[in-house]
Amino acid sequence: MASTGTTPVRLLDGGLGTSLADNYDVKFDDNTPLWSSHLLVADPDTLRACQKDFAEVPVDILLTATYQVSVESFSRTKTLAYPEGIDRSKIPSFLELAVSIAEEVKAPTAELALSLGPYGACMIPNEEYSGKYDDEHNSTEQLLNWHRDRIRLFDQIDRLKPRVTYIGFETVPRLDEIKAIRKLFGRTPSTPLEGSSLRHGDVPYWISCVFPGDHYILPDGSSVDQVIDALLSPNYSDIIPWGIGINCTKVAKLPELLQAYETAVSRLASAGQLQSRPSLVLYPDGTNGEVYDITTKSWQLPESHQAPVHSWERQLADCVKNAQSQHYWRSVVVGGCCKARHQDITRLREALRDG
Repeated sequence: MASTGTTPVRLLDGGLGTSLADNYDVKFDDNTPLWSSHLLVADPDTLRACQKDFAEVPVDILLTATYQVSVESFSRTKTLAYPEGIDRSKIPSFLELAVSIAEEVKAPTAELALSLGPYGACMIPNEEYSGKYDDEHNSTEQLLNWHRDRIRLFDQIDRLKPRVTYIGFETVPRLDEIKAIRKLFGRTPSTPLEGSSLRHGDVPYWISCVFPGDHYILPDGSSVDQVIDALLSPNYSDIIPWGIGINCTKVAKLPELLQAYETAVSRLASAGQLQSRPSLVLYPDGTNGEVYDITTKSWQLPESHQAPVHSWERQLADCVKNAQSQHYWRSVVVGGCCKARHQDITRLREALRDG
């Protein structure tokens, strides 16, 4: 999507899991630990139809249905065909299917992004909003090992590098996990067998963080300054993220968060620690104030909620316009997260076009 300013804007898709639930009556609970990726096992046709809804908006970047993928989530997935769960050796075929479906439905000029959630997205209950991880995944080194092991699953997909344009690490709630993801990438393979891995910078990646509740900090208490340092400082890796961003966060919080992001990016640039301008990736929740309850697994409207003055898409389009005017960003990628349907992304596209 061409922008009216000097900073190009590209349109991302919306919330896949909530769209499957809202538009296709798919039910998710503790028996479907893979969430939207469960349809790779149980109902690829419905998954294909839902992703096609977003592809036909059209969007410029389509995320794969792999956000909750992990060895643990597959092992907990028990179906008639896999009554004891799905063994590690079987996982790559489902990941291949996820990429193939996205390739099949996307517009000819659209790009694919490999969707990867944080460790907390694979816990039961999900803990990406709280960042409260178990003792076995509670440090940078432990989280690095977990993310490295998951990437190895995707490394088994045939010719994956030319098929995906980006890797998106999404909804990251902790500073140590940001650092773990940064340390995952390096120019030099650690072993000869890892020479073709996604970890060596051939595929650009972004990291987007979650800022739940009413505060402007990560769930672990980290400030935006700390977040931006972990995202962009060369101290953690010789491969700098192509993009940094915010997702699964209330759209009303974006203006203040963006100002904090831009101030922190400017600080790094002034200190000579910024090699190049990053892209900005924004995909807030598409809710009108509803908050996800991890116990009931439903979206609830707080009693104190006040209706917004402007629509979701207008608020988000205004944020993009402001980001373009600041000239901090190489490009802006914008879409929606939970509760953002393809209809919402269509209206967002129109709002961006109208300026």
